[in-house]
Amino acid sequence: MEITDLLVHTQRNKASDLHLSTGNAPILRVNGEMVSYNSPPLTSDEIKRMLYSIMTEQQRSDYERDLEIDFAISFGENLRFRVNAFNTINGAAAVLRTIPAKVITLENLGAPEILKKLCHLHKGLILVTGPTGSGKSTTLAAMIDYINVNEGKHIITIEDPVEFIHSSKKSLINQREVGRSTQSFAKALRSALREDPDVVLVGEMRDIETIQLALTAAETGHLVMGTLHTSSAPKTIDRIIDVFPAHDKEMVRAMLSVSLEGIITQTLLRRKDGGRVAAHEIMLSTPAVRNLIRENKIPQLTSLIQMGSKLGMCTMKDSIYALLDKGLITEETARSHLVTSTSDESEEHKEIMKRGAQHGIGAAKSSPTANTNPKSSGNF
Repeated sequence: MEITDLLVHTQRNKASDLHLSTGNAPILRVNGEMVSYNSPPLTSDEIKRMLYSIMTEQQRSDYERDLEIDFAISFGENLRFRVNAFNTINGAAAVLRTIPAKVITLENLGAPEILKKLCHLHKGLILVTGPTGSGKSTTLAAMIDYINVNEGKHIITIEDPVEFIHSSKKSLINQREVGRSTQSFAKALRSALREDPDVVLVGEMRDIETIQLALTAAETGHLVMGTLHTSSAPKTIDRIIDVFPAHDKEMVRAMLSVSLEGIITQTLLRRKDGGRVAAHEIMLSTPAVRNLIRENKIPQLTSLIQMGSKLGMCTMKDSIYALLDKGLITEETARSHLVTSTSDESEEHKEIMKRGAQHGIGAAKSSPTANTNPKSSGNF
């Protein structure tokens, strides 16, 4: 079995990820569900052979030394994957995530219109947050592409690894990859401030130095975009502030209240007709929001988001309800993302049932059916 055959099969079946794990057959994630490939279990040596066939000599050396590695690979113009190779107690393993060959536009993503307005800002901090696999990189890439098409700016991206490949259009884009064209996010970000950027994309704000440099860049006249693994706007604020020691927290709150322009939190839900659709929580930095951040009244931000719908703000709950009202998701999908996290499950359940009844939306959940013939080109 060759890894290229598995990757072609992954793309044909519109899977988001290919999982390779010692002692298991290859597994695809299709519409959020794990579906086994019809083949014998893989040995550790087989997985290593597959991985080494797509690694450079340096990557092989780094993998053997560090026992894990991130990188991206391309096959022609239509196949690109982000690879995380690692080791388990049973042996070698890897996850290969599909990256669309072309950047998906904000229109094709069905992204809220407010994201375009954020792209026209000249300075400040914009964060796209959510759990792993929620489409953060795809949304950021679409926003960068929108700026690239509509604005004449210098855009620098710092990623680990570079996922979407951008070509300069109206803007000039320089993409840097940690480990390949820079040693770290922090070093690249510090250097970027001397490279005449208008927009800086930080693939992931992982540590205190990177976060501090991003805040400084946003405060000094640059538009900075980044990602965090947080599940809501208030939790994002808390996460950033908590990274810093106690004696710096007040200063960071002040910097954040000035530089933050918006937080987009998203999650992917199963569509009723197949595929997945994003639900968003959007918080914009109004004077009231900035004041709450400065005064450390973070729990009150949710109320401001609820009241800011006319400005483009939206809570995750309202976004999921909107998808339910449009018939894009089932009652069961809405319930699985809302009822478990609410303080009043009975009321939430009644509201979901009411909306489902109004729009004739069924609650049946469809499961992907795997076409497990490796030679077939059919979809799940």
